[in-house]
Amino acid sequence: MSRIHEALKKAAEERSSKLAAGSATDLVDVATDFGRAPLVEPAHVAPVRQDFRSNANPSQFGFEELVKKCLHLKWHPDPRTSVFHGADSKKVGAERFRTLRSRLYQIATAQQLKKVLVTSSIPAEGKTFVAANLANSIVRQNDRSVLLIDGDLRASRLHQALGAPSTPGLTDYLRGDADEFAVIQKGSEGNLFFIPGGSPVSNPSELLLGERMKRLLERVTPLFDWIILDSPPALPVHDASILADLCDGVLFVVRAGQTDYEMAEKASSEFRDKNLLGVVLNCVEKGDSYGSYYYGYPATEKQS
Repeated sequence: MSRIHEALKKAAEERSSKLAAGSATDLVDVATDFGRAPLVEPAHVAPVRQDFRSNANPSQFGFEELVKKCLHLKWHPDPRTSVFHGADSKKVGAERFRTLRSRLYQIATAQQLKKVLVTSSIPAEGKTFVAANLANSIVRQNDRSVLLIDGDLRASRLHQALGAPSTPGLTDYLRGDADEFAVIQKGSEGNLFFIPGGSPVSNPSELLLGERMKRLLERVTPLFDWIILDSPPALPVHDASILADLCDGVLFVVRAGQTDYEMAEKASSEFRDKNLLGVVLNCVEKGDSYGSYYYGYPATEKQS
């Protein structure tokens, strides 16, 4: 946990320095605490998609059936929040997400890791930004598929980043008003699939605790290489902890120059027994020494 504490302390130091200097930053850099091993994505860790059409359980379905029956839409990603769309000035940010992608593949060689929850301590730290761009970085590799799920049923925003419809979505499925094919969207680029938050509800925690959430993940997880879930922040509500119990690991987002150290430490401690993978330090200034410390490696992965 020492590197996680280092990342949290760095965020606190940047918060103090920016308050003193009154400087601004933009959403281009991401720093993580995953260690200093070479950045290599082994080909042999690619999961195999299973086709359940031959399964005795008629409720299961295969990847090809999902592609055929799900919603096919033309998304319009917001260039202000996507480092993979828009101006060339965001190439640095895209490289940071390729690095984050590589770190996850490294962990996946040593343990089961397919369902990743992205959360933070409080709102406006960039967890939705990180979830969307991480998913986009993965599907830019050949033959990789990702299901991105908006699990923040209280303030759904992932659909805005993707430029996608917000309904029908997860709440509609959890209430039994729609099936998987009705709520899963597929964009026109690559194998990125998306379940938006859905219609507003008054009981999000109860819906997430229900059997249908667990059943949904059981059905779709074998079909994708990765499942990325965006969740509410951890301190205001308990939803992130509920979703963490259904996932293989947790990424904790901290905003440099803004997140309070004690608050972030308190929130991240809730996930120490739920495979806390590391801290993503968001909004790092260009040329910051912390970023160069974690990203001073030779580029050994294929760029996409």
